[in-house]
Formats: sequence, C-alpha cells, structure tokens
Amino acid sequence: MILAIDIGNSNIVIGGLEGDEICFEARLRTEATKTSDQYCVDLKILMDVYGVKTEQLEGAIIASVVPQVLNSFQTAVKKLTGKGALVVGPGLKTGLNILLENPSQTGADLVVGCVAALREHKPPMIVVDMGTATTMVALDRNGALIGGCICPGVKISMDALTERAALLPGLQLDQPKKAIGRNTIDCMRSGIMMGAACMLDGMVQRMEEELGAKATVVVTGGIAKFIVPMCRTPMIYDKDLLLKGLAALYRDNRRN
Repeated sequence: MILAIDIGNSNIVIGGLEGDEICFEARLRTEATKTSDQYCVDLKILMDVYGVKTEQLEGAIIASVVPQVLNSFQTAVKKLTGKGALVVGPGLKTGLNILLENPSQTGADLVVGCVAALREHKPPMIVVDMGTATTMVALDRNGALIGGCICPGVKISMDALTERAALLPGLQLDQPKKAIGRNTIDCMRSGIMMGAACMLDGMVQRMEEELGAKATVVVTGGIAKFIVPMCRTPMIYDKDLLLKGLAALYRDNRRN
C-alpha cells in the first residue's frame, strides 16, 4: 500500500492505495502552524482508524500547494514509516508537456490532475478542480498543458458575500431550485451555486473556442459534486482524480 497525500489550502486529502484500488480516504484540516510531530500523530490515528499498519506501507507521494506544510508532512511521513516520500515537483518525472511561460510555477495539484485525466480520457481536455480556488486547465490535442484560469472558489465567494454585506445571512451550500430566488437565502444560493455553474459553462465555451475543438471536461474537488449537476455542458465528475494521479506518478517514478 502507498500513501497518496494532496495538501491543499483548506484540507489535506490522504488516501491509501493498493494498485488502482483506494482502500481508504480521509481528510485533515490544513494548519500551517502544526509541527511534524503533530502531523505524525494525526497520520498514526488515521491509520489506526482504518486498520492500516506501518509495515504495510511501501512508500508515499505528496503534492502540495502549501510549502510550509509540505516540509512538516514530509518529516511526519519519515518519522512514521521510516521512508522518505516522493514529492511532485522539479525532479519528478510526470510525462506532462507544460507549455507555459514559467513551467516551474505550475501547481503540483494541477499537474497531478492532468496526469490522471490523460490516462483515462483523450485530449483536447479541460481539467477543473473546485477547491479553495476553482482552477481550470486546458490541454491541447497533443495533451500539452497550454494554460488555464484561476477563479475564487465557491466557499470563498460565499464567505466574502456574507462577511461584506451586513444584511445578508450565512447559509448552507444547498442546490438552488430556481435561478430566480423568492427570498434572500434562495437568491444567495442561486447567485453562488448556479453562478458557479454558469461560470464553468461560460469558461468552457470560451476555452473551446481558443482550443479550436470541443473538449472533454473532467471535474474534481469537494464542492464539484454540487455544481456539476447544474451545468449545461457535459462534464465528467471524478472525486478521486488527484489520488489516482498521485498513485500513477508514484508507480512510474519507482519503476524508473
């Protein structure tokens, strides 16, 4: 079994994988102030909960967009398993052709998502990750990463709206029934949730115009399961996209 670890701005997703099978999946809150010992304890508790022994672990791979947490987590994995973790970044072979002005600035999570999507679908493709931010990455006919966009995430939009507007209440991110709300809560749900769906539809259309072809749209991220059903563009929702990409990169680099 390997540990696949995706460190995001809000959550850390940890998966235990044997081949292509995900044996367990768990989430921790991302906390930059935690020490490696604290993260080591968190990992040990998770493994105990899911009945995984340290001797079962062959190794680990980490993708992170939070550098200070990456260092702590690397040390935590080493303390718990006695083995160093592979890290998605310079020096790790991905097979992904990145045609950006500065390829080294490409987020590790974007790389992992594209690697996983290309293994299951044919380009041209648009890979969407709906987390703290909503990222959209365009892959051309040859599978090269040519660019994308970064938008405020759904929860960021909701928090900004409720914090900045004194008369607007907090709300649950439930799916709106109609675009035209009849009360304040329904109006907010429509604007935030349906607005996110319309943003995806509109951006996909414009990206396809620039790609010069219809694209396969693959979507992942915790909030995506609520937004994708409201989109009018055909989209493939894959909640485990990043874990599958991490497992594939681990196998490829260990084999090499």
